[in-house]
Amino acid sequence: MTDIIRLQGVTKQFRSVRALHDVSLEIQPGVTGLLGPNGAGKSTLIKILLGLLKATSGSGTVLGFKLGTQSREIRSVVGFLPEDDCYLPSLTGVESIQFAARLCRLPAIEAMRRGHEILDFCGIGEERYREVDTYSTGMRQKLKFAQALVHDPQLLILDEPTTGLDPDERNAMLNRIRMLSKRHGKSVIVCTHILPDVQAVSDSVVILVQGRVCVADSLTELSRPQSPAIHVRTIGSSVPLAERLRADGFSVEERHHGELAIAGAEATAAVWKAAEQSGTVVRSMTPARNSMEAIFLDAVKDTSRANS
Repeated sequence: MTDIIRLQGVTKQFRSVRALHDVSLEIQPGVTGLLGPNGAGKSTLIKILLGLLKATSGSGTVLGFKLGTQSREIRSVVGFLPEDDCYLPSLTGVESIQFAARLCRLPAIEAMRRGHEILDFCGIGEERYREVDTYSTGMRQKLKFAQALVHDPQLLILDEPTTGLDPDERNAMLNRIRMLSKRHGKSVIVCTHILPDVQAVSDSVVILVQGRVCVADSLTELSRPQSPAIHVRTIGSSVPLAERLRADGFSVEERHHGELAIAGAEATAAVWKAAEQSGTVVRSMTPARNSMEAIFLDAVKDTSRANS
């Protein structure tokens, strides 16, 4: 599998502040979550990938194009959704998308056709004929997404893509990201502070802390707990089942809403046996997974401890 991004020893120094420290990274096709606390270097890394900043040292490629020397080629095949608003006052939604398409060298008629097609995909209906100044925060967010997509890029870099969206629109945005990756073969980097969004759409995760890469792995591997465990929900009280399992020597943690977390390689068979013995009806049984929040907090704590 060809890496879409490959970095070797990328460092960025701003006078006395080192924003990135020797970043070496390989990102494969799919959806990658880019995480980190404020000031971790995420925005600096994105600007270097787009050729908007030059690295102090190090090298790398984006879709085979070299950082620093082929920035225009990189931007021609990358779509970027920035965190801040970016639109021209007095233009309507459709005019904004057509203008973005023309900047990407699409002919006028194709820019118009493509603009309407992308606005349909992004869920912007008759509002496309209103001036963008009148849009809500969520509407402007969808417009930025359409601007990032209009030239059919191979790679999308989305900075806080669900900001300002209500729950339904947030789910719709995440579904669009999944669809672009799974059905259309696009690679996506999602930079966000909303950890459930990352867990919902990502194939892999990169976590930056203090300008250093402290985690870079598939979500499947990161979510796998160190020891086997299962989560069990019951119909009615889970107390008899928990007591029976503890009597059989299993470690049982009572979680929210009566859910039980049972550790042990033989936990599944033990649950069925204990349920029968205690007269408990099992409603669901699922493998335990590390939450994105736990993965993130552990990475931040470990890096802070190592640098203290």
